[in-house]
Amino acid sequence: MWGSGDMSVGTNSSPAAAGAAGPSGRAVPAQAAPAHLGALGIDADDLPDGLVVADHTGRVICFNSAAARITALAPSEALGARIDRALPLEDLEGRRWWTLTDPYGGLATRRGQPERNLLLPGGREVLVSARYVRTHPTGPLRRLVITLRGTEARRRTERSHAELIATVAHELRSPLTSVKGFTATLLAKWGRFTDDQKLLMLETVDADANRVTRLIAELLDISRIDSGRLEVRRQPVDIATAVGRHVQALTANGQAPDRFLVRVSRPLPDLWADPDKIDQILGNLLENAVRHGEGTVTIDVSPTTFANAAGKTEKGTAVTVTDEGPGIPEESMGRVFTRFWRGSKRGGTGLGLYIVKGIVEAHGGTITVGRGPGGGAEFRFILPVAAPAYLTQ
Repeated sequence: MWGSGDMSVGTNSSPAAAGAAGPSGRAVPAQAAPAHLGALGIDADDLPDGLVVADHTGRVICFNSAAARITALAPSEALGARIDRALPLEDLEGRRWWTLTDPYGGLATRRGQPERNLLLPGGREVLVSARYVRTHPTGPLRRLVITLRGTEARRRTERSHAELIATVAHELRSPLTSVKGFTATLLAKWGRFTDDQKLLMLETVDADANRVTRLIAELLDISRIDSGRLEVRRQPVDIATAVGRHVQALTANGQAPDRFLVRVSRPLPDLWADPDKIDQILGNLLENAVRHGEGTVTIDVSPTTFANAAGKTEKGTAVTVTDEGPGIPEESMGRVFTRFWRGSKRGGTGLGLYIVKGIVEAHGGTITVGRGPGGGAEFRFILPVAAPAYLTQ
């Protein structure tokens, strides 16, 4: 229990230190406070993080299974031992953590220690935080509560951030170098170039500036998706018209009109979605089909029903984009919507499909990838009707 009373601890605890044994043989406190783990039907071994509790003498009275897994120390060896012997922690400079923090002899105004990286014997890193439970705000320490977490998840996050920074730096270098080169050349030798040459250089600068703008927009989208702050401004969307508009843009940019086949099954339900983000989804999927696929790109738009996150059946609109290229290898399909995934052909940041999935899910929809009838890649996303609440009341 967290609070002013004693802590009810789990099965890996010392009855003598924690209190008398209850009917189940489990240690119970002499004076239980209103909210403790036992009252919630939770055992210390049910906690996902390591939990170690020491009493007022510094002896371990609780050592749950997660702590045993993280430290590779059996609970039977830890229970009853001094906390500094059970957890001989050092900081990254090799200094003994218990000597530095001195929880039992230090300032009585301290309430704990923030989470930090420490080392177990053998150099294994672990994330440790501490809570000091006192008899009163400046009284002696009655319980020392330690939580332990492995560093694997944090390291994965750090690697992901490092990869993102490296990718962004690489993607920015080329267009910025081009912009800098052309503008410097124009400023230094403006009179030596013809109007056509100047126009070509300025068009190149404009294209590279647009590339930088798109990359920055992708980074902002990733930040919002990862933090759960991606806003969806819903309004009526004619998705069949949106598909036609994207196909026209691709043909205007040089794609053959007969490369696209659009099939719409009407009537479609009224769709409330963010039109800008729908354009982002369609643009990414169609551009991928054109760039990485072959043959005819087929876009099917149809009404459907699907199970939402709550397991209830809901009406929606399905859009399927299929090409006739080599498709995506079976072993890669599970990674398609992860960061930095790229197809067989290099190009782009590998962030587009990750963003597409985040946008679809922000709308309450789903997206899947598979193999189309012709062997190519098939992307299918479903968006719920999602009319605003004021229209359904």
